[in-house]
Amino acid sequence: MAAPTSKTAPTGAEAGSSGGPDGDSRDASGARSGSRSGARSAKRFIVGIAAIAALGGALFGYDTGVVSGALPFMERHFGLTSLGEGIITSALLIGAAFGSLAGGRMSDALGRRNSLLWAGAVFIGGALAVALAPTVPFMAVARFVLGLAVGSASVITPLYLSEIAPPHIRGRLVSFNSLMIVSGQLLAYLINAVLAHWEAWRWMLGLAALPAVALFLGVLFLPDTPRWYISRGRQAEAAEVLRRTLPADDVPAELRRIDHARSLEADAQRGAWRELRTPWVRRLLLVGVGLAIVQQITGVNAVIYFAPKILATTGLGTNAAITATIAVGAISVIATAIGMSLIDRVGRRPMLLAGLSGMALSLGLLGAAFHLPHSTAVSCLVLALMVLYMGFMQATLNTGVWLLLAEMFPLKVRGLAMGAAVFVMWLVNFGVALAFPVLLDAVGAGITFWLFGLMCVLSLLFCKRYAPETKGLALEDLEQELRKAAQGPGAGETARAGRG
Repeated sequence: MAAPTSKTAPTGAEAGSSGGPDGDSRDASGARSGSRSGARSAKRFIVGIAAIAALGGALFGYDTGVVSGALPFMERHFGLTSLGEGIITSALLIGAAFGSLAGGRMSDALGRRNSLLWAGAVFIGGALAVALAPTVPFMAVARFVLGLAVGSASVITPLYLSEIAPPHIRGRLVSFNSLMIVSGQLLAYLINAVLAHWEAWRWMLGLAALPAVALFLGVLFLPDTPRWYISRGRQAEAAEVLRRTLPADDVPAELRRIDHARSLEADAQRGAWRELRTPWVRRLLLVGVGLAIVQQITGVNAVIYFAPKILATTGLGTNAAITATIAVGAISVIATAIGMSLIDRVGRRPMLLAGLSGMALSLGLLGAAFHLPHSTAVSCLVLALMVLYMGFMQATLNTGVWLLLAEMFPLKVRGLAMGAAVFVMWLVNFGVALAFPVLLDAVGAGITFWLFGLMCVLSLLFCKRYAPETKGLALEDLEQELRKAAQGPGAGETARAGRG
């Protein structure tokens, strides 16, 4: 931030130091002490916000991951076919698709904070309804409702974190949401493994209500984001939040930066839907939708939702397969943490390209492993290749896509555009979850994973051509660069592709 130092500050300092050099020393020491104290206070504030807001990510992860352990017992309890498994699994995802679409609009209208409150309340009710479901139709409807909360949280949480974080840590803070998602999935796998001994699948599903209560209560203490406050003309509240996240000298410049972006939008006098028809904004939306599709068609959620079923095809028993799935969750957490540490140094685009290359290779080997005779060694090999694939995926593609979707859209349409991209993401997720168990039975695991490997190759070509680089810029500066890249010569090239 290039905020100029206040011209009135030296006057006060000179007045207080009229007694001589000792006064200057005390003032300088006091300024340094105040600066250190302010930095510590800002750090505590940001960490507290991240911890509470990212509970939405943890719930997202738990509710999507827990079905992998509950499904084998639900299959016996309800007498499910492969199609029935797909329906129960994907009901949450179609709800999440509509929840993400509503979440973008709701976050613009009600604010990021109030929208997170709504999501927390639906998380609580949905988790209890799923756990108590007496029939398959009731279960499908309850998971649809729970999906509304999952989908809205998948939009609102990274949006909230991206808008409240200072630019120099925005990548890590938004990626913290990805870490919470995979941590929620790991927690689900651990609980599944423990409760599998009693076949307590209802408890697996119902325990999601506990972090949902924590989210709802925690959000009551959060402010909204400066950008949303300014969009509603609430400058004083925006300044108050910025004072808690930035050095005091930077606050006026940041307010002017955000307010200037809002002034440009007011001058245009166009609604968000009309703004999406602007060529450069429409192009960004199409790239965002493409990135959302890439994240899903490369197979990650087939592994997350059906890991025990996949391992069972190699001859493992139900409880052993559920326990082995813990390795998938553990590597997801470790890889996401590695991705978080690299994303602001390496950049979004290089990580996408490297990750997709590794995913394609590991899926090719995984498909080949399923053509080997069943044995304990083959089961271990399949698990190891699944872990390798998830490591590449979570460290690069998952972290990078969520961060890009939170950064790449202009402020006026950010909530709407991100909601639309995530809506498509959930629709593709729904299609993969519905089709995967049927495809697994029809053509076998080997060919299924080779198809996912082919999708990785096609996705690599797409990202190399279109994925933007957003590292290191404030959101308002980034908006101007992306506008120039889309409107100027070579608009088809990636924005800031060569930027270090």
